[in-house]
Amino acid sequence: MQGLSTTLVLIALLAVAAPLAVRFLDRVVKVPLVVFEIVLGILLGPSLLGWIESTQFTDTLADFGLAMLFFVAGNEIDFADIRGRPAIRATAGWVISLAAGVGAGFLLAPTPEAAVIIGVALCSTALGALLPILRDSGESRSPMGIAVTALGAAGEFGPLIAISLFFSGRQLGPATAVLLGFVFLAGIAIFLASKARHTLFHSQVTRTLHTSGQFAVRSIMFILTVLVVLSMVLGLDMLLGAFAAGVLWKVAIARAPERDRKVIETKLDAVAFGFLVPIFFIDTGIDFDLGALTSSPSALAMLPLFVILLLIIRGLPSMLAAPPRSTFAEKRAIMLFGATGLPIIVAVTAIGRDQGFISSGISSALVGAGMLSVLLFPLLALRQGQRGGRRAAEARVAQEEVP
Repeated sequence: MQGLSTTLVLIALLAVAAPLAVRFLDRVVKVPLVVFEIVLGILLGPSLLGWIESTQFTDTLADFGLAMLFFVAGNEIDFADIRGRPAIRATAGWVISLAAGVGAGFLLAPTPEAAVIIGVALCSTALGALLPILRDSGESRSPMGIAVTALGAAGEFGPLIAISLFFSGRQLGPATAVLLGFVFLAGIAIFLASKARHTLFHSQVTRTLHTSGQFAVRSIMFILTVLVVLSMVLGLDMLLGAFAAGVLWKVAIARAPERDRKVIETKLDAVAFGFLVPIFFIDTGIDFDLGALTSSPSALAMLPLFVILLLIIRGLPSMLAAPPRSTFAEKRAIMLFGATGLPIIVAVTAIGRDQGFISSGISSALVGAGMLSVLLFPLLALRQGQRGGRRAAEARVAQEEVP
């Protein structure tokens, strides 16, 4: 009990320290918040100082945080914005990335299972981590932001399907049938939610929005729990249920008064990014096996290799989703955003390590590459996007000045 108490207090301290560190360094360099959360977890975890040890309770909270991250991703995707060209091109790019990733996996790993794990990790995009970055930078509604959202939707939903198909413990045929059954049930729920008026539901949300009833937040947790449990009962990855729950909630609350939806979004951000999601990223740092990475020269060499492979295998195909007439700088920004991956990498490598498909060294190298991608790629992408935007604006001004 003493160890758990110390761990909880220190995790809460790190959750407070991370945004302060971001603000302190903001004038020098803009570092994504999740990077500080992971690095602080590594620093105080068993790999370095050893002040925090992962427990079953903190792991459970971290799982809730990961589920909430994917719920927010499903809730924030505007399918009306990404449908058509962005979605088609993003999906095509993801299929290319998956094929290339599995091919690279076969070159690096001795078994088909390990190759699939490496391939799925390398074809992912961290939409849950990118959405706050895009929102904070004011790019979420821009053409580039819409393209990145489409990339993230394909780069998170696609790997979730792949995980559910290949690692459900069933043959591919039965696994596909179960997956289609889940998609069918979730699709019916989303369709019915989109057609219903929800008058009583919305009135109850409004009535309890500023009371202890908090019907909206309780409904979010109920929908999230039901779909996560359903996906787990069916042998699918829980993140698939969390993602579907986010989409379902977005449809269910769509016709509520706009002022209520804004308040609910604020409350959702508070629960997700104020409580659960930081625990997931800090716990990722605590569980990171730095020793397995540094003690093996081959694993250490794989770290920069995986960073490069993320750029090539995931980044280059992501450029297919670039908006028409994008500058080369904007295309480079989209490539960097598309190659940013972490949550799926953490999830799929945990599966591979627990089932003995990959070694702790390969797992740590993949997670380390994901952390570096979150640290470096969005920062470089924002600079490229701003440069591309300035050049596009200068070109428009020059055209207007031509008589």
